[in-house]
Amino acid sequence: MTGPGAAVTAPAVVAGPDELRQRYQALAWKAQAMEDELRRESKALDEIEAFLGLEPQVSERLERLSTSLFGDILEAVEKNLSYALQEVLGQNLKVVTQREVKGRKVNITFAMERDGRPEDILRGQGGSVCNVLSVGLRLIALSQTDPQEHRRFLILDEQDCWLRPDLVPRLMAIIHTIARKLRFQILVISHHSVELFREHADRIYRILPPAAPDQGARVELLYTAATRPFATPDQTTPQDQATGQD
Repeated sequence: MTGPGAAVTAPAVVAGPDELRQRYQALAWKAQAMEDELRRESKALDEIEAFLGLEPQVSERLERLSTSLFGDILEAVEKNLSYALQEVLGQNLKVVTQREVKGRKVNITFAMERDGRPEDILRGQGGSVCNVLSVGLRLIALSQTDPQEHRRFLILDEQDCWLRPDLVPRLMAIIHTIARKLRFQILVISHHSVELFREHADRIYRILPPAAPDQGARVELLYTAATRPFATPDQTTPQDQATGQD
């Protein structure tokens, strides 16, 4: 604009050829660096996608490997636990296992069937079933340890707590047989009558309360397989019974 009171606009400053050339080179260098970074990131992304694409194959392979490695062992575990349940409880129960690969680890789930139909372990006679299964799983786990590093000694504390008294000797018969066969030492602690254990124990002790406040608990030997006869304890006051399997 011209005339009185018109605003004056300063002419635009145009960079010279050398400065424009420097700016262009800087932008070209930055563009090249960004293209190089894009190629690196794209390559890394392709590698990750390729790795993730292997996951189904890896899972399938692990599943086949787990079946190969654990198949025979788990079949034996299922058979032995099923036998224990049937022998102790006298019912048509069967233990089954399910193998699944999670996080590259093999997970094993134990379940139970009655007359071929799935049954919740914790329902019905769940306490008795859990008594038997927990004993069986402990014995199986102990049998897999290296005897040079781990002493084969097992304590079963109140593992017969949910069993009817008439079923206790059946469980003890299995424990005694396995202990002898695998050369385990097993200490069984129970509140059941000691009469239920004498056919399947090498030694039986009764734990009595202290005779005086400043004394410890007393341990009374009631029976040894080598020194019969069996001593019948006083039944007026229930005490813990400890039985030993050598």
